[in-house]
Order: sequence, then structure tokens, then C-alpha cells
Amino acid sequence: MGLLSNVFGLPLAPVRGVLALGELIRRRVDEEMANPASVRRELEAAGEARAAGEISSDEEADAQQRVLDRLNVPAQVEADEKER
Repeated sequence: MGLLSNVFGLPLAPVRGVLALGELIRRRVDEEMANPASVRRELEAAGEARAAGEISSDEEADAQQRVLDRLNVPAQVEADEKER
């Protein structure tokens, strides 16, 4: 039975490979977005842009909120996946 399933499943091998690659990329992106060093760099960049007068205080607050919201998204996705 294993030989037959391998022969008939062979045409689906590229699809499985693409799905596995997509999952790997998604995990890596999630890790990078939650990386404390990455978060700190973005918050510092917003602060420096505000100090240089490139953005207003409202824009700085929006940038900070986007970073903090992004931190909460992976936690919510994890919670949703655990419910399944």
C-alpha cells in the first residue's frame, strides 16, 4: 500500500513542498516581528524621527501603537490555533 500511495501521491509533492515552505516563512516572519531587538529598533527610530522633527508627536504615537499592536497579534494567533 505504501508504494501505491507514493506513486499516486508523487504529483502532489510540489504542492506539499510549497505549503511547507510557506509555513516556514510564516513562522520566521512571526518570530522576527516579535523579536525584542526589532521592536526596540522601530520604537527608537520613531523617537529619533520625532526628535529630528520629521514626524509629529501624533505620528510618533501612531507608530508606537502599531508596533505594540503587532506584538499582540502573534499572541492572539497562537491562542486561536490552540483552540483548534
